[in-house]
Amino acid sequence: MYLRARESVVLNFNPFMVFNADSKVDYNNQLTRATNMTVSALRFLKTLRTNILEPEVFHLNPAKSDTQAFKKFVRFVPPSLSWFCAYMVNAYPLDMSQYFRLFNSARLPKSNKDELFTDENERHLLVIRNGNFYVFDVIDRDGNILKPSEIQAHLQFILSDSSSVPAFPLACLTTENRDIWARLRQELLENGNAEALRKVDSAIFCLCLDDFPINGLNHLSHTMLHGDGINRWYDKSFNLILAKDGTAAIHFEHSWGDGVAVLRFQNEVFKDSTQTPAITPQSQPAAVDSASSVQKLNFKLNDALKEGITQAKQKFDATVKTLTLEAHQFERGGKEMLKKHKVSPDAIAQLAFQMAFLQQYGQTVATYESCSTAAFKHGRTETIRPASIHTKACSEAIVRKSSKHSVAELQQMIAECSKYHNQLTKEAAMGQGFDRHLYGLRCVAESRGTPLPEFYQDQAYSQINHNILSTSTLSSPAVSMGGFGPVVPDGFGVGYGIHNDWIGCNVSGYPARNVQEFVQCVHKSLDDIFNVLQGKQVSN
Repeated sequence: MYLRARESVVLNFNPFMVFNADSKVDYNNQLTRATNMTVSALRFLKTLRTNILEPEVFHLNPAKSDTQAFKKFVRFVPPSLSWFCAYMVNAYPLDMSQYFRLFNSARLPKSNKDELFTDENERHLLVIRNGNFYVFDVIDRDGNILKPSEIQAHLQFILSDSSSVPAFPLACLTTENRDIWARLRQELLENGNAEALRKVDSAIFCLCLDDFPINGLNHLSHTMLHGDGINRWYDKSFNLILAKDGTAAIHFEHSWGDGVAVLRFQNEVFKDSTQTPAITPQSQPAAVDSASSVQKLNFKLNDALKEGITQAKQKFDATVKTLTLEAHQFERGGKEMLKKHKVSPDAIAQLAFQMAFLQQYGQTVATYESCSTAAFKHGRTETIRPASIHTKACSEAIVRKSSKHSVAELQQMIAECSKYHNQLTKEAAMGQGFDRHLYGLRCVAESRGTPLPEFYQDQAYSQINHNILSTSTLSSPAVSMGGFGPVVPDGFGVGYGIHNDWIGCNVSGYPARNVQEFVQCVHKSLDDIFNVLQGKQVSN
């Protein structure tokens, strides 16, 4: 699905997730944090490739299974029986087949269908600053991580480079339509850039060093979702971005994997870089010859490539100007309060989105929520369909007819929404959703040249797949917020997180929709839901 899409990966597919700041303020210095996060990422890489990374496990009863005692016990159980021991305590290992694409990987543009590329033998890091590309080895010939002080020295060397932004910044090409980019990449290869491109594609990952601080949540979202098109390589499996003030985020290409794999990596990097940092703010860079160790990549550009870069930048800038992003924090309560009232926090957030759209536009619409199917081998995602007869009835009752219902009746309707949403979530996670099955059947028919059944031409099927509300959530102590672009021109992209005592959402949209007004409606909807749960009457 992803690799055949011809739209730009930026805004259409690539999401971002922002790291929380280090609680030790002076460790948020850009050079210090970039060094520590790079070392922590390499430590993760080493544990992954030596097969000592702790497996990803879904714990239905963490009090029994997510304990040191159980982990020690299961180590001594033969592999042929260990799965049964896990099953007995409701612990389910999750598929981790995506993880090998985290590093040394890139999406390569090809005509009609892109390809994924991975070369685990390469040992260098790609750094982009001011649109200039630098590479240097971070793993030695024996497979050991370079000394942190040497990595620090090389990054300091790059940060001190006074080179201006190139007149024709190559990274803009990764913002293009995939077929156009494929043609221009072939031009690059034929113009003597094969070795430089291979360095970019095969780098362990891409570290992006921005030369400005972050100014508020909306500026943060714009910076990490798309930036200026110059200081990112959007085709890399992930870009680790650090602003001048040390604000950090992961921006990742979506075809190779999903948020669950990236979040595990992000959690480990945050924990390691904050609890066991490789350097301190007082650490001095090693006295090494960075000028010879750091290679600045130069690209040979002919007139066709220069024109391609210029057009890509113009299209990118024009598109970005039409995008609105609005972040909001609802601080009246969060996960803890909702659980006390015995309702699903995720169901409440989804109900609030339905109510908000009804309040703003007078209707409820097709809604998408992603759900991991990592419980299955090579599992990716299934769709949860949060818009239901229950959410529609509840939304209309609270938004339009609250005076006609008692608080007890509204509470019961909210409870019904929560119960049904939980059922949908479990069905999706266990492969019992309908979207992926229908999509798979469609792909089979197309591959065989079989005419599609009339069902796929039905207006209802088209409408349910025009997801005006596209939503996704990932909560973690390492992540403060995340976001992505709308999936349709008249839609909203809603990234949200439900924390212990607050709920955050980050909404994107194009001119067809009023993003700020929708966010205000979400706040009002959450307020109304909380009032009902606390036994208060709703005021329309």
